[in-house]
Amino acid sequence: MLSSKEFRNFAEEKDYEYTEHNLPMKKTLLTTLSLFAVFATAMAQTDLNKPFGWTNCTSLTSGDDYTTKGGNAVASPKTVTLKATGGDDKNNIANAIKNNQIIILDGTNGDFTVSSTVGMSGMSNKTIVGINGAKICTKFYLTEEMRRALDDANVKSASTSSGTGGTLSNGQSVSEKRELLTRQTLIDLTKDNSETYRTAGVLKISSCTNIIIRNIKFVGPGPCDVGGSDLITATGNVHLWVDHCDFTDGQDGNFDLTNGCNFCTVSWCTFSYTERAYDHANSNLVGSSDSNTSDEDKLNITFAYNLWGTKCNQRMPMARFGTIHLLNNYYNCPGASLCVNPRINSEFLIQGNYFEEGVTKPFSESSSKAYTFDGNYYVSWSSQPANKGTVSLPYTYTAISADEAKAAVSQLAGATLSDPLDITGISTAVSHTVVDVQPAAPSAAYNILGQRVADNARGLVIVNGRKILRQ
Repeated sequence: MLSSKEFRNFAEEKDYEYTEHNLPMKKTLLTTLSLFAVFATAMAQTDLNKPFGWTNCTSLTSGDDYTTKGGNAVASPKTVTLKATGGDDKNNIANAIKNNQIIILDGTNGDFTVSSTVGMSGMSNKTIVGINGAKICTKFYLTEEMRRALDDANVKSASTSSGTGGTLSNGQSVSEKRELLTRQTLIDLTKDNSETYRTAGVLKISSCTNIIIRNIKFVGPGPCDVGGSDLITATGNVHLWVDHCDFTDGQDGNFDLTNGCNFCTVSWCTFSYTERAYDHANSNLVGSSDSNTSDEDKLNITFAYNLWGTKCNQRMPMARFGTIHLLNNYYNCPGASLCVNPRINSEFLIQGNYFEEGVTKPFSESSSKAYTFDGNYYVSWSSQPANKGTVSLPYTYTAISADEAKAAVSQLAGATLSDPLDITGISTAVSHTVVDVQPAAPSAAYNILGQRVADNARGLVIVNGRKILRQ
């Protein structure tokens, strides 16, 4: 629950907000207190600070029989704390993940930058968290010059149908006209025939088990149709819990779960885009292909208490196969062309979600197995279809009303945690030494022989009179 000070701050904030809208003061106060009551109730019932949903299941019929513990599944987890270098942090992050169970990204020295996606393959029992406003950004991003060049090439009017494409100047074949024009325009502008910009993502997690990611801000280059990387690409993972993270401006998607991912929960996250966005603002894909029948009985994902916000256009989520539980999410993405999109052989339980004004098409389906609506609220849509079959879940949970969900998600979603390693029901008695392996952009670095070395040199380095051990 909130402290009295937090309650007072909340009330003052809401009083100011509603007074600005010229409501009478008495009504403003009553509205404030009512909103607080809704918020406090929702907070007490929802943000339980522990993994829940599909991530804690081991089969389609056995729920709450597994606990996703991440690095704390190991008796004495090895822990490391990283700070940004001011340069390319990809290798430092990759090595930290490889060699430790608990990885703490400390934002004290500024934002982390990665030149391409950091790979995690075949790993288990890892917890990756952010503190002090930790943010990981892609090195490449779409500039205004690039967006103007794409407009000059009439990219947005080009077809996205397969078979309309051609061959790029670097010899690569592309099936769709829009992707062909986008990639060729960027090749011409950047002179990068290798198209390294297509790897502008943050994490690629493949065939991993028991992974927790919390309290990190992921920032990408801006979406455009190049068949590129997601901020997080998850394939073939089991027991993945991503909680209280922000996803902004993913190139292809913000966070996609495909190719055999199973028993995953995405909770209290935000998804959005900024002025960097060009097109293809398609946030969350579950399942990569209609023909990938190996995904039958997999791709069981819980999306709970998330916010889809500014400029999100489609895939919130779009899913093939699997059973998707959309619990108490808040859709504040006016102008979106399509939010919830069940596709081939998928099942959706759409429960207690709030669709804000301007979200005129919350739902459309194609060849789904089943979908059930329960207690959703729509401001601008009045054509909810009848339920198709029934959708059952093996785990226990508590649903709140759509109004309560809006209040709670608006206040709590995103990288808002003060102590992301403090997880209810999971021992976090971790002892470790914080090693400052990445000081922020030092002016001079020397090895123990007194020779000038690169700022990111490994080993024992003297930086501005300090001894730094870079691993």
